[in-house]
Amino acid sequence: MNFISMKKTSSEAIFSTHNLVTMAMFTALLCISAYLSITLPNGLHITFLNFMITLITLLFPASQAVCIIFIWLLMGFIGLPVFAGGCAGAGYLFGPYGGYNIAFLLTAIGIPFLCGKTYQRLRYLFAAIIAVIFVDLFGSLWIMFMLQISFPAALLTGFVPFIVLDFIKAVIAAQLVPTFRPLLDFGTVLK
Repeated sequence: MNFISMKKTSSEAIFSTHNLVTMAMFTALLCISAYLSITLPNGLHITFLNFMITLITLLFPASQAVCIIFIWLLMGFIGLPVFAGGCAGAGYLFGPYGGYNIAFLLTAIGIPFLCGKTYQRLRYLFAAIIAVIFVDLFGSLWIMFMLQISFPAALLTGFVPFIVLDFIKAVIAAQLVPTFRPLLDFGTVLK
């Protein structure tokens, strides 16, 4: 079933066998990406999560991207170690570094709409860069409020160490969309 024929009703589109399998596969990849990380001296992790989140928000319509990320968040919330560094639980999700995870869900809501209906390299690159800036900024603001530190200190903790590498991951993700589209059988219509 291709994406063009999936537009009949939203419930049919989201819950078709093809889409459920595809969303489950990307949820599993998202779980794995949390373990592909480098731990920094301050306890934060540089992970492959941002890359996967960006790729998911660029590849999938908002309803499916939200579903993938929500299931991943739910898995972590109930205690499965799927967050960065193998962390899990409500304490992590609502702790100082949980803001990044919440930002992931918010990007799944907004970024697919920035992408438009057809792939345009510059538009997708712009959307990917907006996504990583938003995630890192939201995560920094969350750190600021949770740890009661100043905005500059929060930026030095949660934005500066990550933004350059996240830009690189965003550029790569935006360039890979045309490669993944045929593999996912989405056809030429994107959203």
